[in-house]
Amino acid sequence: MIHTRGLARDFRAKKEVVKAVKGIDIDVSPGELVAFLGPNGAGKSTTLRMLTTSLRPTRGTATVAGHDVLAAPVEVRRAIGYIGQGNGVSHNHRIVDELVDHGRFYGMTGRDARRRAAELLELLGLAGMAKRSIGTLSGGQRRRADIALGLMHRPALLFLDEPSTGLDPQNRANLAEEIVRLRAELGMTIFLTTHYLEEADQLAERVLIIDDGEVIAAGSPAELKATLAGDRITLGMADEVAAKSAAALLEGSARETTVSGATVILTVENGESALPRTLRALDAADLPADTAKLRIPTLDDVFLSLTGRTLRDADAA
Repeated sequence: MIHTRGLARDFRAKKEVVKAVKGIDIDVSPGELVAFLGPNGAGKSTTLRMLTTSLRPTRGTATVAGHDVLAAPVEVRRAIGYIGQGNGVSHNHRIVDELVDHGRFYGMTGRDARRRAAELLELLGLAGMAKRSIGTLSGGQRRRADIALGLMHRPALLFLDEPSTGLDPQNRANLAEEIVRLRAELGMTIFLTTHYLEEADQLAERVLIIDDGEVIAAGSPAELKATLAGDRITLGMADEVAAKSAAALLEGSARETTVSGATVILTVENGESALPRTLRALDAADLPADTAKLRIPTLDDVFLSLTGRTLRDADAA
C-alpha cells in the first residue's frame, strides 16, 4: 500500500538548504496498521505531505495505493483517506450535510452519498446527532465526525495524522477503540502518526521511528523494546559492598549491569522470568536483595537508547 525508496525533501531557507527528509524507505502491506513516530521537526509531517501528494518530493520515489505520487497524484487522492490534526468539518454545518457534500466531491450521487453517510453515522455512534451542527459536538464527537469524512469514499488506505491531539484521556481511549474496531470491520490499511507513545504501542503492529529526517528503527513494538531497550531489574542491596558483589555475580546473565551505591540495575531480556532467577541466584550466594523492582520498557526508552534522549525531551527542545 505504501512503497518508497530514497524519498527526500529539501527546503531552501535563505541561502541554506535544509534536508527535512533525507531519503527514507517505507513499506506498508495491505491491512497493516503502522505507527510513524518521531519528535517535532523530525520529518513526520513532511513525509506525510509527500505521501498524500500535497508536497512534491525533491528526490526518490513513492507509490501509494498502487499509484505513483508524482505521475498520478489524482489517483492517489481518490484511493486514500486523510484525517489531519485540526478539525476538517465546518463549525456551523450539520453533520449529515457535511458528509453528503464530501461524498459529492468524490463523485458520488446524492442518493449514494446519503446512504453512505447514514452507514458511517451508525458505525461511529453518531446516528442520533445527524442533524446537529458540528459546533454543538464535544471534542471526541468532532473527531469521530472527522473520521466519517475520511471514510466517505471507502478508501483503501487511511492516513491519521495525530488524530487524538487535544483530546482528554477518556476521549483518546475511546478514539483508539474506534480505530481498532474500524480496522477490524473494514479491513483497511492505516498509517498513523501520534505523539502518544502508549497509543502507538497499543494500536500498531509495526512502528517506524524517524529522527532528523531518517528512519532509525522499524519493527513491532515488542521487538523494538526487547532488542533496543530491554527490561530493567532494579535491586536494592544491604550496602555498596553487597551491591558490587551482586553485580559481579549477575554480570553474565544480564545485557548490561550498573551499580550506584547500594543499587544494582540489570538490563535483561524477558524480565518476568529473569527476575525470579536473579533472586534465586542471589539467595544461593547469600546475597539477598532487600528490594526488587521490574520495569518493562516503553517506546520512549527505545528512542532514548537510539538517540540518547527521550521523545518528550526532543519535542521540548
